[in-house]
Amino acid sequence: MATSFKEALSTNKFIITSEVAPPKGTNLEKMLHHIDLLKDKVDGINVTDHQSSVMRFPSIGGCLSIKERGGEPILQMTCRDRNRLALQAELLLAYTRGIRNVLCLTGDAVPVGDHKEAKGVFDLDSTQLLKAVHLMESGKDLGGSNLEGSVEFCAGAIVTPEARPLDPQLIKFEKKVEAGAQFFQTQAIYDLDNFGKFMEYARKFHVKILAGIVLLSSARMAKYMTENVPGIFVPQNLIDELAAAPKGGALAKGIEIAGRMIAGLKKNAICDGVHIMAIGKEEVVPDILAAAGI
Repeated sequence: MATSFKEALSTNKFIITSEVAPPKGTNLEKMLHHIDLLKDKVDGINVTDHQSSVMRFPSIGGCLSIKERGGEPILQMTCRDRNRLALQAELLLAYTRGIRNVLCLTGDAVPVGDHKEAKGVFDLDSTQLLKAVHLMESGKDLGGSNLEGSVEFCAGAIVTPEARPLDPQLIKFEKKVEAGAQFFQTQAIYDLDNFGKFMEYARKFHVKILAGIVLLSSARMAKYMTENVPGIFVPQNLIDELAAAPKGGALAKGIEIAGRMIAGLKKNAICDGVHIMAIGKEEVVPDILAAAGI
């Protein structure tokens, strides 16, 4: 990486981030392959943290692998699984290992995952975690004690621009900005006109907004997300476009759609960059970037 993620955010360049999913086990081969594919093509790589409440190899482990291979990691931290002691301890560990970016998340509910008997913690929420990060940067912990060596992170959060109703999301967005969020990666967006309206509101807060682009690999997937994932709405014309793809061609059409959307966001300067989520198909992220002309 020529520049750190924080340095990239301070420029006017169109920022590109993506993410890798850790394995459910100790075989890191696929994750490491994806890291090697992405590390020189994006400004930062998120490592998901037990996404959808499914137990996997930890985000911090994936971030250490990214560092070892010359990439720029973005640590994801959910409040679902750890209390404030564990969260702060992990931030200390991350900092001492050269991890400088953290995405603060509350976390998905336990019942949607594969360990339904687990107890959710939720000692803090994402806004409180952002505040904890900045308190630790001042040399204090949440118990009021002095740290023997502070931390310094580029801390971010998420926002869902297509949530319905939108007002609760806007309130959360403002609270996260006040808590010190320096960047936002959004939930998937597909309606660029609607997203543009959100950006008109968000611009006054002077934080970097990276539009979430989830790769659509089939019409069925697009329909499922619209019907079952809160805050995601795939317009019918995109579903029809995927459905009309020739047999075996839906993934290629999804890559084309994602590339087209990224190109439109960049050309019209709608936002500051994109966060590409290929959901298990990270190997096609370079193809998405090529389709976007990047």
